[in-house]
Amino acid sequence: MGRTYVIGDIHGALKALEQVINKINLQKGDQLIFLGDYVDGWSQSQQVIEYLIDLDKTQECIFIKGNHDAWCEEWLSGEKPDETWLFHGGQATVDSYKPLTKRQRNVHLKFLNRMRPYYINETNRLFIHAGFCSMRGPAHEHFESNCFWDRTLWETALALDGRIEEDSIFYPKRLLLYPEIFIGHTPTTNYDMNEPMNAVNVWNVDTGAAFTGRLSALDIETKEFWQSDIVQHLYPDEKGRNK
Repeated sequence: MGRTYVIGDIHGALKALEQVINKINLQKGDQLIFLGDYVDGWSQSQQVIEYLIDLDKTQECIFIKGNHDAWCEEWLSGEKPDETWLFHGGQATVDSYKPLTKRQRNVHLKFLNRMRPYYINETNRLFIHAGFCSMRGPAHEHFESNCFWDRTLWETALALDGRIEEDSIFYPKRLLLYPEIFIGHTPTTNYDMNEPMNAVNVWNVDTGAAFTGRLSALDIETKEFWQSDIVQHLYPDEKGRNK
């Protein structure tokens, strides 16, 4: 049986993605789980999507949808670009798509359409871009967009008092549903950390590739991880999402 790697937010950094894929030395039978936010930030968003479409043909891949991917999906569907999206990295994505034909864009749109809001594997581990609010799990969310946007799950895990036992009535019920939860969305660089972070049973693999950090891949069993160079150094003439 192969290994399973979970990969954090890419944000248009194809060079970083290629570095990480090369470093983990993929073997036949290995599984890749991507936590979303493939686009917005650095200049190669459409190239990242194209790379992932090709990778999916030769490797077992699970693609989780992030909030930035949902924005891009709306735009490729013909909706007027959201001004908030354009400000938060969307303009770089729009620019990257200019050379593509309508047919090529539709291929990417179909790829975005089939991304999952979350994934639960055979060992009941949860993979989700941001989080969820329902005490019964993401399948019971009133709004699927919570899977793309929620930060309360991570904040709850960070703030949990270690003196509260799992069988306590005060222990957060969401955290009891799965032995491990893997998320992106909130850069660990927000906490002056450049590596994946662990709080209780939640692993945050967004190590700030959109900003001043690196892209990371984590082995879900051993917790060994591999990282790209600092992404800003790979795109020295760009700002990414650094304003």
